[in-house]
Amino acid sequence: MTNDKSSETTQHSGLKLHSGGCHCGAVRYQVELDPSQGGRCNCSICNKISQLGAIVKPAAFKLLAGEQEITRYTWRTAGAARSFCKHCGIHCFGSGDIPELGGAFVSINLNTLDEVDPLDVKVIYWDGRHDNWHAGPSDKPWRIAPTPQDAA
Repeated sequence: MTNDKSSETTQHSGLKLHSGGCHCGAVRYQVELDPSQGGRCNCSICNKISQLGAIVKPAAFKLLAGEQEITRYTWRTAGAARSFCKHCGIHCFGSGDIPELGGAFVSINLNTLDEVDPLDVKVIYWDGRHDNWHAGPSDKPWRIAPTPQDAA
């Protein structure tokens, strides 16, 4: 068995149908996506739930079970809501319609996919804490609070 991360990531590359769900199994879904890359945002909610996210169009997502088991949380904008299992509290996905993200979307928490190891996902970072979306993604995490060194 090899420990070469590049070959492991290649195994998961490409658009494929994946299944996922919450911890207790009440919420189940399928999504067609490429889980080889995911994003981490430093905004207060993404930071607290430690989401590793991927955005897809609504047509690529299908809720299989648990519509009645979901509670939704909208924070800061009416353009997006996060869905949590009422029983175990796991955040599987969110949805919304934000023009800067290309319109209607579903944001998948890659940590809730059944057969994807988060260690095989290349992580890109976003500075949502400071609404610094125009800076684009970074290979390094953005600080939550800027330091004097960041200003230099």
